[in-house]
Amino acid sequence: MKTQTEQQLINLCEDWTREQVKQIAQLPPSGSYREYYRMRGDRTTVIGAFNPDRKENIAFLDFSRHFHRKGLNVPQIYLENLDQHIYLLEDLGDTTLFSYLMDTRKNGIFPHKVLDVYKRVLEELPRFQVEAGEDLNYQVCYPRDRFDKQSMLWDLNYFKYYFLKLAKVAFDEQELEDDFQTFTDYLLQTDCHYFLYRDFQSRNIMLYQNQPYFIDYQGGRRGALQYDVASLLYDAKADLPQQVRRELLDHYIGALSAFILLDEKSFLAYYYGYALIRLMQAMGSFGFRGFYEKKEHFLQSIPYAVKNLEWLLETVRLPIKVPMLINALNQVVDSEALKNIGRAASMLTVRINSFSYRRGIPIDEMGNGGGYVFDCRALQNPGRYAEYKDLSGQDAAVIEFFQREPDVENFLHSIYTLVDQTIENYQQRSFLNCMISFGCTSGQHRSVYCAEQLAQHLRQKFDVKVVVRHFEQEMKTA
Repeated sequence: MKTQTEQQLINLCEDWTREQVKQIAQLPPSGSYREYYRMRGDRTTVIGAFNPDRKENIAFLDFSRHFHRKGLNVPQIYLENLDQHIYLLEDLGDTTLFSYLMDTRKNGIFPHKVLDVYKRVLEELPRFQVEAGEDLNYQVCYPRDRFDKQSMLWDLNYFKYYFLKLAKVAFDEQELEDDFQTFTDYLLQTDCHYFLYRDFQSRNIMLYQNQPYFIDYQGGRRGALQYDVASLLYDAKADLPQQVRRELLDHYIGALSAFILLDEKSFLAYYYGYALIRLMQAMGSFGFRGFYEKKEHFLQSIPYAVKNLEWLLETVRLPIKVPMLINALNQVVDSEALKNIGRAASMLTVRINSFSYRRGIPIDEMGNGGGYVFDCRALQNPGRYAEYKDLSGQDAAVIEFFQREPDVENFLHSIYTLVDQTIENYQQRSFLNCMISFGCTSGQHRSVYCAEQLAQHLRQKFDVKVVVRHFEQEMKTA
């Protein structure tokens, strides 16, 4: 059964391609409330987007067409229906700069070929900031047309309410507000009339046809040059080594100097202040999504952000007095509670699902887009017998039914061998998430039993966190 959004996107796609959409699949969610779908026909593949925020859609579409005219690598816009909050854009594949880094990095070593990609990305950044930013239509910017004092205070209060308070960091409210005023006044002393991409980080850079492509710039506005490069180099989970950050910063400064007459000393004087405000904005997001919305994978970014914060506090001396802000940040670095969150978040989480093929394979909400899917429909189905029809794979009678079936034992043994090897590898490489799904016709008996058996096996054998979801059962009890 297609949702209303899916059907609207299919209609829009068929209007543009003049061919039938044969397949539509929702892409893993990110940190926003936008929804993305990949649609395939016989000859074309298209990404459909749904975003209920009309003004944000207008900004993205207008910026995309402007950047495309400037020859920048952004997705081409095919067709939109603003009244339905949907639009179609070019499919750039699934490989982000972040996923490429994670797949390539071994034993904590930053690969030279990834360094080269980062340099190519930073060579393109001034083209957005300076070249394309000169005649951009800033009237469509949303929610504001510049990263001004108001915008900065929004970010700082986001950090205060969704990170500091939820992490139980003590501070004097008025003194912290006073420091926010001082800090923002300082940051605004540099040149702030360039295009600020706003969310220039490794998950918003696609690698497609051996070229970097850029997405998610709908929050762009006028601002300082330092913000975007700091966003990329202090991207929390990318965890770039400090020597790599410095090399990349120097490379960016060299690239930027080809576009403007740059005072490097003045640029660097404000750079680390912008790195700090970007880091606080990101931590506010981790707190909101993790502490407040209980989305665990955002908590996994906190240890990396705290590590970056610790380095900045030890290394950088701002030429202003903001004692309450520095005190609060030091509490974050020293917090045992946050360290415990970091330890828990650094453990591999194995998400095991059961589902019905009638409703489709579950989406990987962690954004990795991978995982195992095992088809249980070749196993004997107790649902065909009246005495088991209203039971599930968690009930004793059904469990006894499967335990009498040698094919089930052989099926699970093969899965244990394959999954054990993966878990060992993931732990060695410090991966944080693995998804394994079992499907059957109804999502009630075979898939549920197999999911529970694998969960029990992994809990007994590995030091991992196991999360089990039975999607069809959830639908029945909702």
